Amino acid sequence: MAQSVFMAGTLVGGIVLGGLSDRFGRKPILSGSYLLLAASGSGAAFSPSFAIYMVLRFLCGFSMAGVTLSTVILNVEWMSTQLRAVMTVGIGYFYTAGQFILPGLAYAIPQWRWLQLTVSVPFFAFFLLSWWVPESIRWMVLSGKSPKALRILQWVAAFNGRKEAGEKLSLEELKLDLQKEISLAKAHYSVADLFRTPVLRRVTFCLSLAWFATSFAYYGLVMDLQGFGVSIYLIQVIFGAVDLPAKFVGFVAINHLGRRPAQIAALLLAGLCILANGVIPQDQSTVRTSLAVLGKGCLAASFNCIFLYTGELYPTMIRQTGLGMGSTMARVGSIASPLVSMTAELFPSMPLFIYGTVPVVASAVAALLPETLGHPLPDTVQDLENRRRGKPQRQQQEQQKQMVPLQASAQEKNGI
Repeated sequence: MAQSVFMAGTLVGGIVLGGLSDRFGRKPILSGSYLLLAASGSGAAFSPSFAIYMVLRFLCGFSMAGVTLSTVILNVEWMSTQLRAVMTVGIGYFYTAGQFILPGLAYAIPQWRWLQLTVSVPFFAFFLLSWWVPESIRWMVLSGKSPKALRILQWVAAFNGRKEAGEKLSLEELKLDLQKEISLAKAHYSVADLFRTPVLRRVTFCLSLAWFATSFAYYGLVMDLQGFGVSIYLIQVIFGAVDLPAKFVGFVAINHLGRRPAQIAALLLAGLCILANGVIPQDQSTVRTSLAVLGKGCLAASFNCIFLYTGELYPTMIRQTGLGMGSTMARVGSIASPLVSMTAELFPSMPLFIYGTVPVVASAVAALLPETLGHPLPDTVQDLENRRRGKPQRQQQEQQKQMVPLQASAQEKNGI
């Protein structure tokens, strides 16, 4: 029940905080989510009743969605095209490190209240550190806050040892580089805009199914892996260990083969591993366990890829909303996954067939998405249309000059 309530909180957080971030900025949502996560997590350790514990767990999930979404979007909008995949995988490895640390803490602190408090208090420090993180320059310029964006760019230049280059930047140059996007930023956007045009409907449908399938199959495997017959601490370590090679292979794939091939391959291979487990005899535990672990690694790579892929596909003014929609579909998958396990009463392998079929179907649908490797971030729906129609390379290079932050042509000339 606690896990289901936590997932419900993450679902609601993805819907609510995604839209708020596009309206009020990435940094306020990130800092507010850290503070709420620290307070609700610490409060859960002192819950006097189960009902209060459930409320606080819901708030933990709600705030966790804000932390995840804001972190991914800031990474996408601050990093250059070449570094975006590196940072995405790097963030994923910190998640893996948490999977290694958690079982050690749980083994050393068997009392759940003290364990809950131990993993929650550090978020107060993260809340303080988050104020040092600069707001997205791209979002600030498109939201009519160009003067403040210029000051932040100059601060970043000074931090990088390029103070003189930063001082040469001007507000006119900054506005000129994003003149078209600034004119479009006066409009207000909502979840409905994700379905307003044919190209956005296609992207939203395909990404939503990929998010749902990844989370749905992941939690289906989690429940299946608990049949190892070993301690829960060892299972958690195995979960983390398989992520190490899986995320590295995923990084190589998304950085060299492309986002779309990597997403298709991760979902397809994961689905085939789960389907194979549905036909392999129960007594062949070693083979079944190996396939399950391989499938889990593929799903970890799929999560890494889809976070980056989603951020690169949606235009700037609805990017966080689009990522929130994807996160919402992932939570729907995590909530639906336990219900599927009940079909084992009809046929023992039925859950595995369902868990495996969904990602296979999602891999086929992902083939309808456009590739984003080497492309600048889209600021408008028209940018998506141009990409879908195969925009000439020369036009892509012209658009690349308009990228903000730290990639505008004026900044390149100044050496930032």
